[in-house]
Amino acid sequence: MQLLDGKYVSNKLKQEIAAEAAELAMQLGRKPHLVAILVGHDGGSETYVASKMKNCEAVGFRSTLIRFENTVTETELLHQIEKLNLDREVDGLIVQLPLPKHIDPEKVTEAIDYRKDVDGFHPINLGRMQRNLPCFIPATPYGITLMLKEYGIETAGKHCVVVGRSQIVGLPMSILMARNTQPGNCTVTLCHSKTENIAKYTQKADILIVAIGKKNFITADMVKDGAVVVDVGMNRETSTETKSGFKLYGDVDFEPVAPKSSWITPVPGGVGLMTIVGLLKNTLAAARKEVYV
Repeated sequence: MQLLDGKYVSNKLKQEIAAEAAELAMQLGRKPHLVAILVGHDGGSETYVASKMKNCEAVGFRSTLIRFENTVTETELLHQIEKLNLDREVDGLIVQLPLPKHIDPEKVTEAIDYRKDVDGFHPINLGRMQRNLPCFIPATPYGITLMLKEYGIETAGKHCVVVGRSQIVGLPMSILMARNTQPGNCTVTLCHSKTENIAKYTQKADILIVAIGKKNFITADMVKDGAVVVDVGMNRETSTETKSGFKLYGDVDFEPVAPKSSWITPVPGGVGLMTIVGLLKNTLAAARKEVYV
């Protein structure tokens, strides 16, 4: 068993991004600029956004956080997005999910200019990704492919099983792994909450990518010997063992599954760190006008 070490890969790639950002800043006369909108005070969202802002600063990007209370109206939020769409000094724009119930997340996602959609959630980016055209790829799937590439994991001709069909991870991940790219060229099975006897499929996976949001859902008996296991789960539970007062658990029961795997991601220290890298790479590409003019 070897670790797919998100900390090592993200640090390496962030150094490369920082060097490229410094060069680009000289050309543009300004730093690449990411704006994040945060609505309300959800604990997880606060943590994720703070990490994104901190990482932007670390690689030499400019970052701006715009905050709204839960009481903000959908119209007010859409108006703010429109202003940022028109601002030429903003390269990337993200709205942290989840949003309060009175705001339609689909409407918000579609309101973001697809040329600034560095989260990769806009239908134009998702459609272009499916057709293997230049686009912004959703940050978590993008980060996973960067990690597989870094470690030289062979994917062509392998059976990849993706557990979870969210628009953010599972569905785009299944498309990426099936595309005629490297990593890619897999035969893909997509499982979800309505799949009967999920173990029947996971036991056949050469590459198992799990994003179902349930602590320790994948157990050792569900994994084939020698499988590559990518755990996207970030399940937060209160804990007296840690300074922060909470502990993170993956969707994979790490201790018993790890010995059966050829490669496996830890939680924390795996996919979460690579998600940030995917976001930074998309922002750099947006600043360069590399994908869309």
